[in-house]
Amino acid sequence: MTNTSSSDFTLLGLLVNSEAAGIVFTVILAVFVGAMTANLVMIFLIQVDSRLHTPMYFLLSQLSIMDTLFICTTVPKLLADMVSKEKTISFVACGIQIFLYLTMIGSEFFLLGLMAYDRYVAVCNPLRYPVLMNRKKCLLLAAGAWFGGSLDGFLLTPITMNVPYCGSRSINHFFCEIPAVLKLACADTSLYETLMYICCVLMLLIPISIISTSYSLILLTIHRMRSAEGRKKAFTTCSSHLTVVSIFYGAAFYTYVLPQSFHTPEQDKVVSAFYTIVTPMLNPLIYSLRNKDVIGACKKVFACCSSARKVATSDA
Repeated sequence: MTNTSSSDFTLLGLLVNSEAAGIVFTVILAVFVGAMTANLVMIFLIQVDSRLHTPMYFLLSQLSIMDTLFICTTVPKLLADMVSKEKTISFVACGIQIFLYLTMIGSEFFLLGLMAYDRYVAVCNPLRYPVLMNRKKCLLLAAGAWFGGSLDGFLLTPITMNVPYCGSRSINHFFCEIPAVLKLACADTSLYETLMYICCVLMLLIPISIISTSYSLILLTIHRMRSAEGRKKAFTTCSSHLTVVSIFYGAAFYTYVLPQSFHTPEQDKVVSAFYTIVTPMLNPLIYSLRNKDVIGACKKVFACCSSARKVATSDA
């Protein structure tokens, strides 16, 4: 396979061996449709149901928006490449893809930290919750998460795309992820990789510090609770968030913090596929299946739709 332009890259894809391509394509398409549907339904429910007009669900709607944009950054191109002989991506498109996924993953890092803070206020300071997490502060927190993520994109994307690339233009990956792209560089990138490593560690440490502090204080508060019902409610409220945090940060830690000597291209693809394809589908499912308010809102919408259909049928 030769590039159509000297500035184009070739994406080798998720699987170099195409024997199972049909099955993999079907699975990825199903996950993509499921993730898009689940996240869009979550956003819709939070908008239309007044019971979900709270700070926690506002932040959850931002998470669903990020997940929707995140999966749209990589999967449509992956699916198109799997059914096409042309697997090239232009230099500009590669840069855009890098910027978008850095922005989305960075924003999600910060948002998950802010969601932990929201749970801390709700459990440890319930009386002050309406004041500490009013609408204006929620908007500022969400804007801060988006700004922090975009800052990562604006910082690392220009540097990556200004590195000289020569020789092979084949990226052994299914999208333009920085570590895979840098392997094609014909200049010493060790300094940049060190700076990127420091940047990624800081991007992880800041929200992880917020999460660790918040949940340490939450656990202390739960331990002091005399009511078994109160403990159960507090634990249920926080467990969904902790599950999402563990999945997302675990994959990110492997990709950006673990030394490259522990990596193989195949492992990198699997981990990247997990957090770019599977995680956006898991997030809304984890929150909805374990949340009575979301399930109640969903039943309410279905009931309204059924009633409207019966009225339309009777009128006809």
